[in-house]
Amino acid sequence: MASLRLVHLYPDLMSVYGDRGNVLTLVRRAEWRGISIDVRELSIGDDLDPHAADLIFFGGGQDLEQAVVSPDFLEQKGEAVRLAVEDGAALLSVCGGYQLLGQSYTTVDGQELSGAGLFDVRSVPGPKRHIGNVLIETNLDAQPRTLVGFENHSGRTYLSGGVKPLGRPVVGAGNNGEDGTEGAVYLNAIGCYLHGSLLPKNPWLADWLLAAALRHRTNEPVTLSPLDDRLEEHAHQSLAARIRGAGGRVKSGAW
Repeated sequence: MASLRLVHLYPDLMSVYGDRGNVLTLVRRAEWRGISIDVRELSIGDDLDPHAADLIFFGGGQDLEQAVVSPDFLEQKGEAVRLAVEDGAALLSVCGGYQLLGQSYTTVDGQELSGAGLFDVRSVPGPKRHIGNVLIETNLDAQPRTLVGFENHSGRTYLSGGVKPLGRPVVGAGNNGEDGTEGAVYLNAIGCYLHGSLLPKNPWLADWLLAAALRHRTNEPVTLSPLDDRLEEHAHQSLAARIRGAGGRVKSGAW
């Protein structure tokens, strides 16, 4: 089986609410199948070769970190990320990373930050902060699925015609609390507001990303060998039921 190349963008600045756990989950689920992953962490000043990434992760951060990261990302890495995705690489971005991969993001103090334009979305500040557990319904892999996560954002993201939403929030605000959408999908790239970290509680999504990354690496059809996910599925279903019952409100020990 081929070795995968995973790029983790700005782990020192953009990795809040357990976002780094997504990378750990991808590595572990690959290793359980005998697939090795070379993880490269890139931060300010580092160049990204678009041909050297099968899978990219870009986590979340506060406005301050986004403002620090934005110039470097646009100059050094944004176009490379877009080229990699257009070539078939997989990508997961969360919150701040998702916003910076859109067309633009406006901070709460009115500063408009240009985005990389991978996702045809724009993000603006909102009048309230959305905080709480989230339950999403999605058909990403052509069958009904659910995703559980945690959102904490005041930004409102609006999709245009070039992307489709990741799913529909059953509990939680999603992209903007208005249009009943959460996240964005373009080719094998996903943007969303789901912290938590996301992938340990939604192992099927980790496998969707791994399969896409392997197709990019090998240029061949991919069927991942199944794993014993009974514990993960039980945890997912239990958490989904708790979120439905609590209406997404944050409770002590919710995670």
